[in-house]
Amino acid sequence: MAGRLTGEVALVSGGARGMGASHVRALVAEGAHVVLGDILDDEGRAVAAELGDAARYVHLDVTQPEQWTAAVDTAVNEFGGLHVLVNNAGILNIGTIEDYALSEWQRILDINVTGVFLGIRAAVKPMKEAGRGSIINISSIEGLASTIASHGYTVSKFAVRGLTKSTALELGPSGIRVNSIHPGLVKTPMTEWVPEDLFQTALGRAAEPMQVSNLVVYLASDESSYSTGAEFVVDGGTVAGLAHKDFSAVDVAAQPEWVT
Repeated sequence: MAGRLTGEVALVSGGARGMGASHVRALVAEGAHVVLGDILDDEGRAVAAELGDAARYVHLDVTQPEQWTAAVDTAVNEFGGLHVLVNNAGILNIGTIEDYALSEWQRILDINVTGVFLGIRAAVKPMKEAGRGSIINISSIEGLASTIASHGYTVSKFAVRGLTKSTALELGPSGIRVNSIHPGLVKTPMTEWVPEDLFQTALGRAAEPMQVSNLVVYLASDESSYSTGAEFVVDGGTVAGLAHKDFSAVDVAAQPEWVT
């Protein structure tokens, strides 16, 4: 099914490495032209060079409105429009509520929430002009449930989930769909310090970036044309049930007869 995105133009934030670079490569492989933005200029330029004429790199600090405007202008001027936005850029920090610095709280909200808001705001005009669009916001399973000491990250990812729904309602009549993806633990440079067995998953492993990128391609394509305001979870079964110890440690024979 190669070529599912032929003729489409996409903009991906945080596209220089990790999941973002994986999304860029997957979109190009399906025929899209892609502008990738990041603050990691050397790595971003390398990804664009690897993909040749199908990609362009722009410096993009997602907290800066004028840089979003420039990124969107690059998509329109270089490739003729903008049809897909992937709000992928984000950071992770942890700390107990007593020790959580206000500066870190503000920083993670600026990047993870305001950055998404600014991206959507910048992309709406060319998408309306095209009469269609797909906005894909990368949230997290921590936009569905929290873990200890992830206060800022959890709040930011819940906010992305909420913004996805409010913008989906507003932009639907213009032919623009907005959905959120909620990955579990993914093997990227941002998470390389996190133990792979931190979460109890049904599949017993962390995800590879491409396993999230496959979902990005689906949401960017017409195959998902009736999906908007929705949450797509790709977490190996992490949030399918409550975390608990190995059930083999439970003495089943000791349960009362009325337990069924």
